[in-house]
Amino acid sequence: MAAVDLTTHPGHLARRLQQAHYLLWTTMVSEEITSPQFAVLNVLVAEPGLDQRTVGERVGLDRSTTAEVIGRLDRRGLLDKVRDPQDGRRFLLRVTDEGERTHRRLTVRTARMNQVFLSPLSAEERTQFIELIRRVADAAEHLRHPAEPGTAAG
Repeated sequence: MAAVDLTTHPGHLARRLQQAHYLLWTTMVSEEITSPQFAVLNVLVAEPGLDQRTVGERVGLDRSTTAEVIGRLDRRGLLDKVRDPQDGRRFLLRVTDEGERTHRRLTVRTARMNQVFLSPLSAEERTQFIELIRRVADAAEHLRHPAEPGTAAG
């Protein structure tokens, strides 16, 4: 049996991209705040007061990872959990003042990191690349959360 050419395997390439992203993230953005933690802060800056489940859905994290990320951000004082007055079992999440300062600082750094990450591509290729990987990521989300029976997948 002959070896396969892994340069044509999307999963292999996605793993290599993730490794490159991780290296750039830790050297250019933060060694303390991870990319998923930044994503959670970002969604809560955009939509304060979301519950944990909705935050996880917005950033594409599973329940246990979402809980872990939120717990770490809470322990660092970057977000507050407030019991939902409508449903005592739920917590609503808000970014603290320190969380907002951290988000602002990291937003500038992520913009620089993304420029470096995408530097091998022309402006047009960057737009195409982002659209293509977004489509693949969105399709993967539909695999994790298939449409309910009797509804159309979208």
